[in-house]
Amino acid sequence: MRGLDLSHLRGDITGGITAGVVALPLAIALGVASGLGPVAGLYGAIAVGFFAALAGGTPSQISGPTGPMVVVLAGLFASLSGSVELVLTAVILAGLLQIVFGMLGLGQYIRLVPYPVISGFMSGIGAIIIILQLGRLLGHAPPGEPVEALVYLPTALSDINFTALALGIGTLAMTFLWPAKWGRFVPSPLAALIAGTVLATVALDVPVLGQIPTGLPDLHMPVFERDSLMLVIEAAAILALLGSIDSLLTSLVADNMTRTRHNSNRELIGQGIGNTVAGFIGGIAGAGATMRTVVNIRSGGATRISGMTHALVLLAVVLGLGSLASNIPHAVLAGILVKVGLDIIDWSYLKRAHRGPRWDLALMVLVLGLTVFVDLITAVGVGVVLAALAFVRQVARSQIESLKNLPEHLDSPQEKAILEELGERVSLFDFGGPLSFGAAADLGHHVRAFNEPGTQVMILDFSRVPFLDLSAALAIETIATDARTSGKTLFLAGMCTEVAAVLRGLNNGIPGNGNYGTRLEALQAAQLKLPRRQSRLPSGMDVAPA
Repeated sequence: MRGLDLSHLRGDITGGITAGVVALPLAIALGVASGLGPVAGLYGAIAVGFFAALAGGTPSQISGPTGPMVVVLAGLFASLSGSVELVLTAVILAGLLQIVFGMLGLGQYIRLVPYPVISGFMSGIGAIIIILQLGRLLGHAPPGEPVEALVYLPTALSDINFTALALGIGTLAMTFLWPAKWGRFVPSPLAALIAGTVLATVALDVPVLGQIPTGLPDLHMPVFERDSLMLVIEAAAILALLGSIDSLLTSLVADNMTRTRHNSNRELIGQGIGNTVAGFIGGIAGAGATMRTVVNIRSGGATRISGMTHALVLLAVVLGLGSLASNIPHAVLAGILVKVGLDIIDWSYLKRAHRGPRWDLALMVLVLGLTVFVDLITAVGVGVVLAALAFVRQVARSQIESLKNLPEHLDSPQEKAILEELGERVSLFDFGGPLSFGAAADLGHHVRAFNEPGTQVMILDFSRVPFLDLSAALAIETIATDARTSGKTLFLAGMCTEVAAVLRGLNNGIPGNGNYGTRLEALQAAQLKLPRRQSRLPSGMDVAPA
């Protein structure tokens, strides 16, 4: 690892302290939301924040507990009946998986998730956070699963703690209305946390966090139980994938603000180290945090020292101020988390979604619904598969459509003369680009459909085909077999080395009756094969590209 850059030390310290102040109420609130408690949120913020900054690939990024990660942890905590050790085992495994992702160079592929899928699952996560806090705002302790929390909502509405509701709504309003110029000195979540806690301590009777452990954390070793092993592994995989996507998206935001370029694979390794350490010391999993990163950069943070400073600020809080945090009301944290959930929802896209492709909007809504009512891994998996299939369908349609058009480039007088002479006895198919498995199913059908009844020679022009996959290669083989069965001669032309290698490998040679370097050479070969007749251009001549 390269040495620390001290050229921005003043800005890094200022940015780190400011980001630490912003992170404090969020770490506490997200720790409570996860089910592991406020101190787990703080330990997670310290471990992930320090080690992801030290070993990661985005110098100005601030990492720590985030809403998406907490949603997974809360669900796991509920599924495991509150087994803290098993949840922490999932956090450790998730960190190790992220390290593997980085070492295998998967960072560049994780960023290929389509935007409607990202928008859908991020918005779904925001909705889950809000759903899980509705009961807290009403003065109750709802279940940790979103569907169960919705089912519990009528019960909470039948017995509302109006004091807690007013305090939670007031906290939420304060996070929105806090003046921006004051926010440079005291961030709105921290101001709302302090104001709500002081008000509740002095004048209100509402549920509070209670005793919070202070001091250095204990060491937690992984625990494996046969009955829950698959559940823990599945949660670890979700945490690793979700944390990687979340962190790399935040890295892109940091790149845009600093005009730099992050190292995706190194970032995954740094995040993995941070999450592994977090699990060992009893902290929740984290990822790159967009809001905290933006605050850090705007406050002068530019290098990894800023992220490490932010973690040290939180460590000082844990060591000295834990007793004060015990008086924080649940309703105040619920108000802050509702703001977090609202910020995660992709309002920017939703406002203009009606003007974009309907398919993308439908995909986003589907992923959002699956995220809320099923689970994250199903939502992302279904979304990516459907997006890929839709893209393949569009490409295949474009490839097949080119069969219905005349060749775009017949500038050679020789080619025109030969086509006029041979007329309908030759069918020329000019493939207009790459051939994929999406087009393969219809390729043979369309070639047959565009063949004239009197065709004796077919020419397939591959001049604009840089590659083809197995399905397309087998479709070409089928065309060759059909030509042979019907007594037609098949010439191939213009194949690049890659295309020729694929066809040769599957067939122990190039299919058809000849392989020529150019279309003109193939036409000249057809001219030699067919008997001469008076040159003319028949009205029904078939000249079509594939």
